[in-house]
Amino acid sequence: MLSRKGIIPEEYVLTRLAEDVPDHARYRARERRARFVGKNGACNVAHKNIREQGRFLQDVFTTLVDLKWPHTLLIFTMSFLCSWLLFGMVWWLIAFAHGDLDHSTRLQRDPGEAAPGAFVPCVTSIHSFTSAFLFSIEVQVTIGFGGRMVTEECAAAILVLIVQNIVGLVINAIMLGCIFMKTSQAHRRAETLIFSKHAVIALREGKLCFMLRVGDLRKSMIISATIRMQVVKKTASLEGEVVPLNQIDIQMENPVGGNSIFLVSPLIIYHVIDKNSPLYDISPVNLHHHEDLEIIVILEGVVETTGITTQARTSYLADEILWGQRFVPIVAEEDGRYSVDYSKFGNTVKVPTPSCTARQLEEDKSIMDTMPLSPKGTIRKRSVKLKPKFTIS
Repeated sequence: MLSRKGIIPEEYVLTRLAEDVPDHARYRARERRARFVGKNGACNVAHKNIREQGRFLQDVFTTLVDLKWPHTLLIFTMSFLCSWLLFGMVWWLIAFAHGDLDHSTRLQRDPGEAAPGAFVPCVTSIHSFTSAFLFSIEVQVTIGFGGRMVTEECAAAILVLIVQNIVGLVINAIMLGCIFMKTSQAHRRAETLIFSKHAVIALREGKLCFMLRVGDLRKSMIISATIRMQVVKKTASLEGEVVPLNQIDIQMENPVGGNSIFLVSPLIIYHVIDKNSPLYDISPVNLHHHEDLEIIVILEGVVETTGITTQARTSYLADEILWGQRFVPIVAEEDGRYSVDYSKFGNTVKVPTPSCTARQLEEDKSIMDTMPLSPKGTIRKRSVKLKPKFTIS
């Protein structure tokens, strides 16, 4: 019997609970197979021991776009601050070399009004490094308060002014480009492309089929949408070579035919399990978390509003495939238009399905004779009341 809370520490209770588990049950448990692609589409791959790190610096723009938002904003902030400090130091050195900091006579507001023989500084109103730093900010961001300006006295000051303007424009261009690309990345649109949580295997037209449901939550369509599936599993060749992640394409069919799909409403995508399918020898006994099987689904298309190609991915492990289930209908006609009930998007219903592989079903046709036929869905006819065109009084 468990102890009450507060009498015995929880750590002791948890330890005793773990010790009470029999040894055979403890060692029989096995961790779930690691995913190659997550349910949200993220690839579960870690790149290690990359020696040629300099290749990332050769493509700085893509590297900045791939970084996370805090890192990107930190890099841009440090770029502005470092450039302001650098050119502030340059302006201070120019003023120091020209003697602007030590001379007591200052230029008037209009250099043309200065007395003959008066001292003309390179940059007016620079008295310390702080004023030089403020002038650097004014030059790069083109604020122009009017208190400080470059004169014709120093050619080096004019050259530094040109260089700082070019550097500021380059930093601004890179910053705006990165922010635009990060906010309009294709995977943002993929967040509204949804897949059913589970896949199902059931009979369709007398054949076992692997089926899943895909839908789009937005009204803006995905143009030229294509979908493909792959089976990822560990295989070994005849020569003894072990391939840990062997990707096998499987033939897929959709209700409209061909590779492109018209994703205006949720569709059920299915794959006929035949002799060319890698699922040919799969039975309900194999659908557990010990089975080394993962089916990856990839949906690609062009976003109608932006013209950017997007890609949505998901995967199904063996224990996420339901045998003998079928998706319930979610599209109905109401008030002269079709409505989609997304609350039933992943709901399934049990249907008669043989508990054998597709190979056994193809070799033994008598299995289908013993299967009870599932009732066909009836179409409810709408009752239409005709109003008379005229009345007799």
